[in-house]
Amino acid sequence: MQVYHDLLRHILANGTRKGDRTGTGTLSVFGHQSRYPLAEGFPLLTTKRVHWKSVVHELLWFIRGDINIRYLVRNGVRIWNEWPFQHYLQETGQDDALPKHSPAWKDAMRTFTARIAEDEAFAATWGELGPVYGRQWRDFNGVDQLRDVIEGIRSSPDSRRLLVTAWNPNDIPAMVKAGLPPCHTLFQFYVAEGRLSCQLYQRSADVFLGVPFNIASYALLTHLVARECGLQVGEFVHTLGDAHLYSNHLEQAREQLTRSPRPLPRLRINKDAPGIFTIGYGDIELVDYDPWPAIRAPIAV
Repeated sequence: MQVYHDLLRHILANGTRKGDRTGTGTLSVFGHQSRYPLAEGFPLLTTKRVHWKSVVHELLWFIRGDINIRYLVRNGVRIWNEWPFQHYLQETGQDDALPKHSPAWKDAMRTFTARIAEDEAFAATWGELGPVYGRQWRDFNGVDQLRDVIEGIRSSPDSRRLLVTAWNPNDIPAMVKAGLPPCHTLFQFYVAEGRLSCQLYQRSADVFLGVPFNIASYALLTHLVARECGLQVGEFVHTLGDAHLYSNHLEQAREQLTRSPRPLPRLRINKDAPGIFTIGYGDIELVDYDPWPAIRAPIAV
């Protein structure tokens, strides 16, 4: 994962200070590409702990076309909670009384997520994110892109049209509940010598918090699609548009760079597991993951 450290160093040394939607401020570069050979180990960061459970459940949520956070909340995954919670506060007139990340705001969010988990009707109203990733992957204006691309890999592996896009201009306004349009916008598969590679174009990349999840998620997706198509894994290629460190993540990034990478873990998928559209969390195992401790940093909402 030295390539990820190289990206952190590049932004810290060469980034331009820019404003952003959240008002936090960033150090930003435009256009960067990293390559991760998947046969050499699973690319989950070892210089800080990444919450593996969240990576797997979020990807399964995408694959199944789900757009309600209830599944995530009930499986202990909190990474999407702030966006619908902030939308709930705005719609119910509570946002001015509850400043972001204040103790009262945190208490209210705990109450909100508990209701999402326990109250199906409340979740149906306030847990929906709009037509975000899962909807676009599985129902892009009536097209099941993910199923179609898997069939394309099987039937025409040399095709240059093996791609899935989450960027649907018609649906961008309706994605306000999620807080932002898709950041990881388009991915393409490539087959060569019996190996499946995947390239992701990500328009906006929160390099400290988001990118480690994105790397692991699309590496896992590549493994699952390769298994579905009877292929080995090749590379995950990560192409970034606006790659940035938030101004309140700079010291955390510098701390991470003081840590030496450890050996990468391995991925193990139950050989008797069902196919990609019904595979479960218990069928996917990370082996020999020995990271440094987590480094806390606030999410910019």
